Amino acid sequence: MVEERLDDGVRTAQLLASELSSDAVRPPFAVVDADPDVEPSPDGTRAYRVVLARDGDQTPVATVAVHPDRAHAAFRAVDAAPDLPAVAAEAADGAGLRSRPKAVTPPQTLVFVPDGAAVKRVLPVFGAAADALGDADDE
Repeated sequence: MVEERLDDGVRTAQLLASELSSDAVRPPFAVVDADPDVEPSPDGTRAYRVVLARDGDQTPVATVAVHPDRAHAAFRAVDAAPDLPAVAAEAADGAGLRSRPKAVTPPQTLVFVPDGAAVKRVLPVFGAAADALGDADDE
């Protein structure tokens, strides 16, 4: 049994990127605009964006940021899915992850990934976001 918990924000974000880029995850996601030298900050520093990657089209899904001890994904309302922040919050709640709204325009919901073990639990949040964007797995 593993005794230590991976609570490094950069490493957690790297694990999430690896999972999202995996061929096993559907619908297909891609990690874009990655900053390989990202430095974590207490407020979170943008590490990369996650997009749906289908038929050459890249639909924005979320932005992932790193903190010293965790990562978070920001799901932003878009024209195609104005309820995306609410969908992400509900899915995060179902996965046992903490989320909070961010009072910005357009609205966002931050979903926190506290450690490496939570990476698998956040994948359904990305799936729910893809569904809200109308890109559910139909392959």
